[in-house]
Formats: sequence, C-alpha cells, structure tokens
Amino acid sequence: MECPRCASTHIRKNGKQRGKQNYICAKCGRQFIDSYEPKGYSEEIKRECLEMYVNGSGFRAIERVKKVQTLADSLTLRYHTTVINWVKEIGNRLPDIPEKDEIPEITQIDELETFIGKKKNKIWLWTAVNKHIPGVIAWVLGDRSSDTFELLWQTISCWHSYFYVTDGYPVYPCFISNEDHIVSKTYMTRVEGENSRFRHYLARLHRKTFCYSKTEEMLKLSIRLVIHYLKYGSVPLKMCSTRLIAAIA
Repeated sequence: MECPRCASTHIRKNGKQRGKQNYICAKCGRQFIDSYEPKGYSEEIKRECLEMYVNGSGFRAIERVKKVQTLADSLTLRYHTTVINWVKEIGNRLPDIPEKDEIPEITQIDELETFIGKKKNKIWLWTAVNKHIPGVIAWVLGDRSSDTFELLWQTISCWHSYFYVTDGYPVYPCFISNEDHIVSKTYMTRVEGENSRFRHYLARLHRKTFCYSKTEEMLKLSIRLVIHYLKYGSVPLKMCSTRLIAAIA
C-alpha cells in the first residue's frame, strides 16, 4: 500500500471511518482509506432511467422504481429532481433534430395540442415529416397562430418540396401556394403517426395522465430526447460520435 500523496510505503492503521479502515502516512501525515466508492449513479442506472422516460414513464414513477434520489430529495420527499437534471443535461447537448437523410419531395405538416402547467395554457407542437421516411425532420413549439407556423415555414420552405400536405387549417394557405398545397387527411398518415408516437413515448403528452409539463423548456428538451431515441434507438449519454458532434456544431 502506498500513500496517495507522497507514495511512501510507511503506512499505519488509524481507526475507522464509517466502518472502513482508515490509514495514515507516517511520512507526510496524509489520512486515507483503502478504496473509495464512486460518487453518484452509474451510467447503467442513468441509461435505464432515461430509457424509461422515453418509453412513457413519468419522473416520479422512474425514481420510485429505480430508487434514484439525492439526499436533499429524501429529506423533503421530492423524488424527481435527479432524472429531471439528467434530461436537461442530455437535452441541452442535442440538436433539435438529427441530420436529415434526404430533402423531402413531399412534406406532411400537422399540429399536436398539449399544455404547460394547466389545461388553459395551451401550446402546440408543429411537426413536419418526410412522407417516405420515419421521423420528425422539423418542429416548433408555440401557439396556433401564423406567427408560430412562420418559424417552421422558414425551415421547410428551403427544401422546395413538390407538395406540402396539411389538414387545411387556415394558417397554411397564408404561406403555401395553391399549386403546392394538398389538403387531405388521407395523405397525412406519416405525420399523424409521428404525433401519435410522441403521445405514446412521452408521458407528459399522454391524453389522460397525471404527468404534464411545468415549463416550455422541459417540453423542448424532452422532445429532442425522444426524437433522437426514435431515430437511433438509444439515449446519448456520451456525445462522442462524429455525427452528433457535427450536428451540434
């Protein structure tokens, strides 16, 4: 055994700390124990909790099942801040969407209604998808006005798709020309399917649930995480791949 400070082997026992043998270096006086337990939760626990989150479990349910909490949480009986912090940590490093596989020839657009804090505070998730490829390729959060859709339109109009398919909501004709606009619920199966997956994979978007978003920020971060999970089938604990680094840059 060596002293971690001076590497001396002149070590003596010096009582116990929390049931573990304590040692002292006779040369420099440094006290230490033989081995230290790693602080915090393992990456495996973190991954399991985040995968539960993007598969429909709420924060409190995850931490009740996985027994994940901090000391402060134990004293105040608040058991959900740990997983929230993990979602914030990963969500803030993710781009809004992964890299697109190709520019869509036919773009489908739809809105999904939810709320922040209470049901009177409605907010809409506007999504755009490629008719031929699974996954959301552009989205924006806001009210149901033309101002919000304009933010989405600034992105999708650059694709110059042959057609844009919508449900005929009055905002769309203000931006999409008649010759490029198809109004038909029949041809919106892809985008409606993606919105249904959002409701299925995020507890806060379930139609009947105790889970709901308290802030728009958490809703945005959760959407980023779910979009990534649905595309790649995993949660990105380590942002080290070339693809993800390029997307963030």
